[in-house]
Amino acid sequence: MAWRGWAQRGWGCGRAWAPPAGGRSYEDLTAALAPPRLLGRRFNFFIQQKCGFRKAPRKVEPRRSDTGTTGETYKRSALIPPVEETVFYPSPYPIRTLIKPLFFTVGFTGCAFGSAAIWQYESLKSRVQSYFDGIKADWLDSIRPQKEGDFRKEINKWWNNLSDGQRTVTGIIAANVFVFCLWRVPSLQRTMIRYFTSNPASKVLCSPMLLSTFSHFSLFHMAANMYVLWSFSSSIVNILGQEQFMAVYLSAGVISNFVSYVCKVATGRYGPSLGASGAIMTVLAAVCTKIPEGRLAIIFLPMFTFTAGNALKAIIAMDTAGMILGWKFFDHAAHLGGALFGIWYITYGHELIWKNREPLVKIWHEMRTNGPKKGGGSK
Repeated sequence: MAWRGWAQRGWGCGRAWAPPAGGRSYEDLTAALAPPRLLGRRFNFFIQQKCGFRKAPRKVEPRRSDTGTTGETYKRSALIPPVEETVFYPSPYPIRTLIKPLFFTVGFTGCAFGSAAIWQYESLKSRVQSYFDGIKADWLDSIRPQKEGDFRKEINKWWNNLSDGQRTVTGIIAANVFVFCLWRVPSLQRTMIRYFTSNPASKVLCSPMLLSTFSHFSLFHMAANMYVLWSFSSSIVNILGQEQFMAVYLSAGVISNFVSYVCKVATGRYGPSLGASGAIMTVLAAVCTKIPEGRLAIIFLPMFTFTAGNALKAIIAMDTAGMILGWKFFDHAAHLGGALFGIWYITYGHELIWKNREPLVKIWHEMRTNGPKKGGGSK
């Protein structure tokens, strides 16, 4: 029989079935048809059967973090961390992913400017007391024996020689250096990618919009951003003041990331972003808008100078082209969003937001003056 021959060659089941010949009994026929035992050479049946039904290897599919919705391969920039081990999940309804970031952007911006107004009120209130404390400290220093080569004295001298803007951004630079050191810890890689890189395809959307502003994976990226921030710190703090500058800087980081979210969702080019470039672009644009005739130069080419207005126009043109053409080395949408926010705020936002802070300050003053009423009863 054809089937029998195939069974003997392919399955290796031992003896195949055949009609009883030579007057075999019914017991011999039953033994021949019985299932193979797990003894002796009949155990080969199970081994050959397992090999005969071997599963085909699974086809490896590209990760969602490596390809966008358009199927275009995502090329990672050297300024962002490797994300091959992290899988992002773009929403089937991408517009809905922008709702929470939008509310977070509006709410955080309002809280930032409200806190800055209260901070300025408290600073003005404490200046009189600080003045008398300073007089007392100068008198104590005059009668106290001075120590030669005191390290603390040298630090205080260096700190006092800094401008108000440089003292303000020192804390920002320290926070960026601290987060940069956290990137070097291997056990924190997943946490850093989740909370310190902004990506609309990530499960965490809101907090990275702020935390990624203090996050740098590349030393060159951090050094370049902090140098620009240090260079423009004195000018921007002289224009806005310490408290208003902090509100603008933190709000700019969130707003620029939201613009980046919108661009990524619209184009389908998902990928992580990090860095303070968006907030620093707001600072640069605000200074260039306020002082368009100021002279600027590139650090490595100090002999070539140009006006601040022309520099701002060139930066906006480059970032616009990069956003349209899909250049991936920088997050051009975040740069463009930060620059436009800086131009808008120095032109209109200061009058619309900061000049109208008096009602909030009055409420805070009444709360500080009256305090909680004791007794809780009404007259």
